[in-house]
Amino acid sequence: MTRTIQQLFNLEGKTALVTGGSRGLGLQLAQALGEAGAKIMLSSRKAEDLEEAAAVLQKAGIDARWIAADCAKEEDIRRLADETLQRMGDVDILINNAGAAWGAPAEDHPVEAWDKVMNLNVRGYFILSQHIAKKSMIARQSGSIINVASIAGLGGNPAGMNTIAYNTSKGAVINFTRTLGAEWGRYNIRVNAICPGFFPSKMTVGTLKAMGEETLAAHAPLRRLGDDEDLKGLCVLYASDAGKHITGQWLAVDGGVSIVTGG
Repeated sequence: MTRTIQQLFNLEGKTALVTGGSRGLGLQLAQALGEAGAKIMLSSRKAEDLEEAAAVLQKAGIDARWIAADCAKEEDIRRLADETLQRMGDVDILINNAGAAWGAPAEDHPVEAWDKVMNLNVRGYFILSQHIAKKSMIARQSGSIINVASIAGLGGNPAGMNTIAYNTSKGAVINFTRTLGAEWGRYNIRVNAICPGFFPSKMTVGTLKAMGEETLAAHAPLRRLGDDEDLKGLCVLYASDAGKHITGQWLAVDGGVSIVTGG
């Protein structure tokens, strides 16, 4: 007998690790998984932000804990994975969301800033995915990895945006998702990506200030920016058995911006 839609989306008994989970998109994703029944481990660099975010989730009845770690540092990534497994048991869902951006013209872009963005946005995703898979998912032949990319990884940016490192890193995340999904399908590990458009956040504050919220919203067929709910449905689809036949895919959640800009 097939399961009901409610049963397919149910995440009770599952554990999720969410990086960059103390605010913004990461916290929205964590909340979605927790509302569907999963236990949540939040991570970001700052303990005070994590404590506040965990309290928000706990107030909503979600089992949420936190570990401060810098996902630009390999030793921190491995510590985060090991401590999560020790404290919460196997990880069923991994959300790679921690990220950085840098704005500068390509001809003047500092190499050290390029390396910072690539290290966190690409290398960190790989190391944490590999560690969690080897320590938990592969042996159990089960898991869902969700990588947060961006519509910035689908093509170039308008003149004046000057985010070559960020765009390049998010393009890499999309192909990392496709390649890893193909390779780890034999372990029943699904790997998918979310490509957000413009959501008000700390990372996009410079763009919002430079271009204006109304101007950015006008570029979208739906005529608005993303809000605190818009990533939740796709996240739970990817994480749950409702999406058990989906892997190696990306989907833009951008109000339609990518369909009119050629992304």
